[in-house]
Amino acid sequence: MVRVVGRLALASSVAIGAITAGAPLGAPGATKAFAQSGGITVRGNQRVDAETVRSYFTGRGPLTQATIDEGIRGLYASGLFSDVRVARAGGGIVVTVSENQVLNRVAFEGNSKIKDSVLESETQSKPRGPFNPAVVQADAQRIQDIYRRSGRYEVTVSPKTIDQPSGRVDLVFEINEGEKTKISSINFEGNDAFSDGTLRDQMTTTESNWLSWLKTSDVYDPDRVNADLELLRKFYLNHGYADFRVVSANAALDQGTNAFTLNIAVEEGQKYRFGAVDVESSVPDVDAATLRGKIKSSSGSTYSAQDIDKSVEAMSLDLASRGYAFAQVRPRGDRNMSDQTIGVTYVVEEGARVYVERINVRGNTRTRDYVVRREFDIGEGDAYNQIFIDRAERRLKALGFFKNVKISTEPGSSPDRVIVNVDVEDQATGEFSVAGGYSSQDGMIGEVALGERNFLGRGQYARIAAQFGQNVSGFDFSFTEPYFLGSRVSAGVDAYVKQRDETDYTSYELDTYGGGLRFGLPITEEFTLGTRYQLYQQDLKIPSEFSRITVKTSNPPPARVANDDRASAAIFEAEGKTMTSLAGLSLIYNDLDNPQAPTLGTYAELKGDVAGLGGDAKFFRTTFDGRYYHPLGWENIIGMLRVQGGHVVAFGSDDLRILDHFPGGPDLVRGFEPQGFGPRDVGTSKLFRGSPNDDPLGGTTYFGGSAEMQFPIFGLPKEIGLKGALFADAGTVFNYEGVDSITVDGRLGNPRELYVNAKDSKKIRSSVGASLLWNSPLGPIRFDFAKVLSKEKYDETQLFRFSGGTRF
Repeated sequence: MVRVVGRLALASSVAIGAITAGAPLGAPGATKAFAQSGGITVRGNQRVDAETVRSYFTGRGPLTQATIDEGIRGLYASGLFSDVRVARAGGGIVVTVSENQVLNRVAFEGNSKIKDSVLESETQSKPRGPFNPAVVQADAQRIQDIYRRSGRYEVTVSPKTIDQPSGRVDLVFEINEGEKTKISSINFEGNDAFSDGTLRDQMTTTESNWLSWLKTSDVYDPDRVNADLELLRKFYLNHGYADFRVVSANAALDQGTNAFTLNIAVEEGQKYRFGAVDVESSVPDVDAATLRGKIKSSSGSTYSAQDIDKSVEAMSLDLASRGYAFAQVRPRGDRNMSDQTIGVTYVVEEGARVYVERINVRGNTRTRDYVVRREFDIGEGDAYNQIFIDRAERRLKALGFFKNVKISTEPGSSPDRVIVNVDVEDQATGEFSVAGGYSSQDGMIGEVALGERNFLGRGQYARIAAQFGQNVSGFDFSFTEPYFLGSRVSAGVDAYVKQRDETDYTSYELDTYGGGLRFGLPITEEFTLGTRYQLYQQDLKIPSEFSRITVKTSNPPPARVANDDRASAAIFEAEGKTMTSLAGLSLIYNDLDNPQAPTLGTYAELKGDVAGLGGDAKFFRTTFDGRYYHPLGWENIIGMLRVQGGHVVAFGSDDLRILDHFPGGPDLVRGFEPQGFGPRDVGTSKLFRGSPNDDPLGGTTYFGGSAEMQFPIFGLPKEIGLKGALFADAGTVFNYEGVDSITVDGRLGNPRELYVNAKDSKKIRSSVGASLLWNSPLGPIRFDFAKVLSKEKYDETQLFRFSGGTRF
């Protein structure tokens, strides 16, 4: 008898040697004699069926030396046995096995930072499964890796066993989590064009500081560091450094401080500009001239890999839309070292004729398959195009439904077929928030909201919220279907109720009830066309202290109004309930690099509305709002230019209500109160004496511009979210076109005439100032300090303005 021990391959050969000591198994008649002698005898098995053991030797054809070698290896690899012995007995063999113990339970002790459920999903040892020491050690190493990815490099994992009756055993992983191993500093070598601070800002990994208790980005994670190196590469490639490369990235652990120092060496190379940019086509019927308009870069501008990618995508989409499914666009670069330019030629050529055989969606436990599939511009049976695949991956990541998105391909059933595999991992998309804040106009404000970005796994958005505050309260509901009737058209419905009390800026109360429908059609990746319809009722009420009309008789007439606090006649004219039926159209352009904190790009929206499709209000209204962001060349300083404008005009025989005019306030020119400038009823006329409440009237036309420079505050970590800004605003609101007078009931019910004495000026109001912007963990908050440079004497100014919301 020979015991099989040691490495599997060596053990197998020793056992086979013992078996073949009599007659070689490969000799003529050996297999036949073996089969006739009664075969394989199995001993030592208690839970595993003997036929299962025999199958490892006889289930693969005639018994040969190779078959026995494979059988022994298979028995060990099954994890069911701790020992396998093979011996010769007469004309057969005897296989004696020692079965592994069965795991009764698997437990984790000492873990507080990572839940049991997470560790259970990562370990291979399972209750009611075999106890395999090799698997247990692999599980312990896997647990250590999980902790190290979260920054705990001092973790220790000790597997312990507790024997139980009937060959069972409890497995306990004893975990000492240790302290987080943070990154004390991130240093760069070889960077001349950009400072260490600028490069650190491109990374998601951060240095530890006094805010470390609020973040996890300062722990060392090799995977995150590798992703950051790719972000650095993209940053340099988009700023003209086509030869950039990371030479090395080393993390050194200081045992004394239990902190890493991350040292990154880079080679920037020289900065390039675009040289000649052109298009060549070798595809019949494709004229290169028709594609030149799709090029996103121009000769002489700074070289940018992102511009090239956008150009390739735009051309590929244009070709596909014209039926050239297999045409490919390949950028060809031509470096000119003497003048530091890179000429780019976009070569259009016929690609391989490959079709999509199947699209597999895997890993989505909640999100419906069709929600993933509809983000692809190609389907099963269509021509394969890598540009469309990359575009779909970006769209899926942008949805925010998944933790991870990975698209891969594998060969199909024939050389011209490919299978596309989409692997996703669902994440929580529900939102519950309690918010609070303060605004100069509405006072203290609170909000409770419940939202779901992937409603029922259908990709729909639903939100319900209630607001309450000192001067305002309300309720709103919204629901959006991003793919209405299966097309790339979004459709939404809204309903809202808002009640606003009188404030220091208004002498009336206003209740609004309404709802609307909206549709959005993406024309390109940047352009969106939107349509909407709204139906709402406004109920304007004048509080008693502003509605009293005290009139003194005079001889000769007219009478003089004596109440100094009465509301303007324009407000009396709008008192009561008014229904507005409004339809609108919007054209939006958006190529911002980051919608939440933009540093580069343009956002522009042109809106047109018409009210009068039923209801009481009748007007045409047009507005424009455009913002442009661009780095100013200094360290993390961003410039922003904003242009606004609008015009509204009534049609029919009615005057334009005061509520339908544009107000002039800090949204246009900072330094003024809400409705602080523009046409105003100053209350003095030739027909009567006395002063009403100086109510703002608003205008039919406004325009304005702003210039702002945002910059980091020196000495503060970027994680705190504080930035400073300097700004200059200029704008105006003018041309009141409401009622001139209104008849009201005076003393003893006698009708009296109230007149509007509007001060209306086209004078440009302007201001300069400084702001503090805090993108806090509780929400965006902004502090504005403004000095008014030009105004009318009846305008109302405001030195300080604080606005924002919190989320906790």
